[in-house]
Amino acid sequence: MTIAVDFDGTIVRHRYPAIGEEMPFAIATLRRLQEEHHRLILWSVREGKLLDEAVEWCRQHGIEFYAINKEYPEEDQARNEHYSRKLKVDLFIDDRNLGGLPDWGTIYKIIHEHKSLEQVLIEELQTAQPQKPRPWWQRLMGMSYHQT
Repeated sequence: MTIAVDFDGTIVRHRYPAIGEEMPFAIATLRRLQEEHHRLILWSVREGKLLDEAVEWCRQHGIEFYAINKEYPEEDQARNEHYSRKLKVDLFIDDRNLGGLPDWGTIYKIIHEHKSLEQVLIEELQTAQPQKPRPWWQRLMGMSYHQT
């Protein structure tokens, strides 16, 4: 699968133009996807020096992208007069998704198990342990089980 991955707000927290701290489990998940032979493309609004810094940050954290802001490494965007910035990929991972960015564990499960976000969330709800309702007087007093 070819996957386009945003940088700011997705791999790292938003601190643009600085580089924020890593989003929990982003690098570990991306490494695992690479080990499973997925092609990762860095798809970022960053350009020039800021893009170089993001690529180097990823490299230092063990992520080498198949391509950066293009579909394949050899693509010469300047020579193609019919160039479109739209990538032809199987999946985009971006914090600007409708509904926001799921956690990286959920992202991995969607990709690895070929499921939709809806399917994963339904499964999680079905396997969640139902909590025993507290008696009315504990709810009224704001007491938990541990306080009784």
